[in-house]
Amino acid sequence: MKKKSNLKLQKTRAHGYRFTVGRILQLAVALVFLVFIARFIYIGVSKKVSGQDLSARTHQLYKRNQVLKANRGTIFDRDGLAIAEDSHLYTIYAILDKSSINYKNKPEYVVNKEETAKKLATVLPLSKKQILKYLNPKQKAFQVQFGSGGSNLTKAQKQKIEKMKLPGIKFLETPSRLYPNGNFAAHIVGLAQPIYNKNGSQNLVGTMGLESWFNSTLKGKDGYRISSVDASENQLPNGSQTYKAAKNGKDIYLTIDSQLQTYLESRLDYVQNKYDPVNMTAVVEDMKTGKILAAAQRPTFNPQTKKGLTNSYRNILVQDTYEPGSVFKILTLAAAADSGNYHPNEYYKSGSVTIGGATIHDWLTSGWGTIPLSQAFAHSSNTGFVKIEREMGAKTWLKYLKRFRIAQKTGVTLPGEQAGILSFNGPVDQAVTSFGQGVNVNVMQMMQAFSSLGNNGQMVKPQFVDKITDSEGKTIQGYQIKKVGKPVYSAAARKVVTDNMKKVLNKQIGTGSAYRIPGESIAIKTGTAQIANPKGGGYLKGDSNYIFSVVGVTPADNPRYCIYITMKQPRRMSNSAEKILASIFKPVMSRVILMSKNAKSASTKVKTPNLKGMTYERAKQKAQSVGLNIVKIGNGEKVTNQLYSKGQKQESGSRIFVLTSGKITCPNMTNWSMEDVHQFANLAGIKVSVEGSGSVTGQSIKAGSVLKAGDTIKISLKE
Repeated sequence: MKKKSNLKLQKTRAHGYRFTVGRILQLAVALVFLVFIARFIYIGVSKKVSGQDLSARTHQLYKRNQVLKANRGTIFDRDGLAIAEDSHLYTIYAILDKSSINYKNKPEYVVNKEETAKKLATVLPLSKKQILKYLNPKQKAFQVQFGSGGSNLTKAQKQKIEKMKLPGIKFLETPSRLYPNGNFAAHIVGLAQPIYNKNGSQNLVGTMGLESWFNSTLKGKDGYRISSVDASENQLPNGSQTYKAAKNGKDIYLTIDSQLQTYLESRLDYVQNKYDPVNMTAVVEDMKTGKILAAAQRPTFNPQTKKGLTNSYRNILVQDTYEPGSVFKILTLAAAADSGNYHPNEYYKSGSVTIGGATIHDWLTSGWGTIPLSQAFAHSSNTGFVKIEREMGAKTWLKYLKRFRIAQKTGVTLPGEQAGILSFNGPVDQAVTSFGQGVNVNVMQMMQAFSSLGNNGQMVKPQFVDKITDSEGKTIQGYQIKKVGKPVYSAAARKVVTDNMKKVLNKQIGTGSAYRIPGESIAIKTGTAQIANPKGGGYLKGDSNYIFSVVGVTPADNPRYCIYITMKQPRRMSNSAEKILASIFKPVMSRVILMSKNAKSASTKVKTPNLKGMTYERAKQKAQSVGLNIVKIGNGEKVTNQLYSKGQKQESGSRIFVLTSGKITCPNMTNWSMEDVHQFANLAGIKVSVEGSGSVTGQSIKAGSVLKAGDTIKISLKE
């Protein structure tokens, strides 16, 4: 009886326990349900989750934000030939993960690797085997790229691949800058490169030269489009849309003359390859306006391929300073004559002179005996100019140095300009500045000082930009001559300088007879500047351890154009410095003189027509109708390319080369100019090695021989 009673009690307790647990679970479920109901009511009323508006988030989900990229402005030469322009490059990649399916349930991954590799190999510079290696990585990967062979693809290559409709093949677009002329005023034009933004996108940013200086002018401003889309991101026909157009960058027209620049580059290449100087600079300027017509340096780089950039990042024209040497005597003579302290008939003893306990020598240490000061400039006599400086007086000479703005920046539109240094503390410092020692300048400071010879004593600032236009071609900033002081007031003083510069060409007393151009009116000054020993203590020794230079103007009696060339330490000095520099100076000056004569008659300039796509016969008729002589490259019937673009100005009667399809044979280049050779080589895809200057007199490959891409022709030139 007792056992039954205990069993009944246990069952009652178990039932009560289950009832209690059940009630607790019911209450818990009810509580959770009430929380959810309260949450839904709260969301329904407030339409917010974690402080965020759900309506706005839903609205945002069905909105597509699109950045409209602005084009960077184009840099043109003075005749409208593009020197730097926007382009786009592409990187190809392949999705391998089979989970990549689009909304239409179609594969977004590479389905057939063999077929994909076979087709890509027809466009990419990779074999089918190489592509398959990328498509079959050793470790599992969602997507793969194809190395350098799949990078920097052109739009044409991208379009060819897109037409193949290969699943899983995608492209990344990279903004790029096209420099179609290659090695062409590289440190002037500069470089623009893609830089990543904080949001992961890329924009072109100028990092060197004018690209950097005028970055804000060239870069433009991106726009945007916000539109309503459906779940598949297709734009809704009646959906709202917000739009702001991109504002393209402004275009810049330079003062550079492309033909003259190309010719100058070729002459510098010749000297660089043959004599291997540490560096060189060359500038051609219209002294009346300050417009730089051509400027280059060595070492240099190709902005398109970046070849040489590592070793030539510095712009020697403005970032390096140097002792100018005897070309500085132009300033000393101008100051002495202008201040009434030049006495040409006064005699002095050349060879050496002692100032403040220091002995100063002429370059010809024995001197020329006792000679008049009228011969000091032509002989480039240091002692003669020490005498001139002493008679002028340090105070007067310093006044003129300041007028010439020595040791002051020119403000030319190139980054990193260095002002230089003027040491003028004692008699020795003051004396040696008279012949270009104890003073450090940059090339543009010298060009600015020389400009006073062509402007009635008025200096003008060197400039590279002719005008700036908006994206519709409207000029918003035109060229203005910028006057920067008048160091020489006397017309008689300017005549003294140019008359003495003409004497430098005299074989009997001058140092520059190698620069004579028969029948042409030019005046020059040579320079041989010592180089300070970097280890301290005086100057470097040795025949080649100098900065050799020449400055020349034309016409001699009323200068308009100026050429200034410097060459530092030629390491293979198999000729005299004068002969080396003359191989640049004479042909370039001859070209400038010809250009000057032609400029007087506008009818000698014609615009290049667009010949692409025409049959050769039609192109020939078109070229002849504007006064150009056409030269055919290849044996095809249709013109596929031309080096000079539509609208570029050429001299009437010039040759214009056009490329057709088929075999390319070597022409007879006799009497061709360097420009002709340049056009042919660029279009034919060959290389040329040039010896001498002037017109073609010989070639290493016989006329009529079939040429292959990459062949090299050795060309001999003669004045």
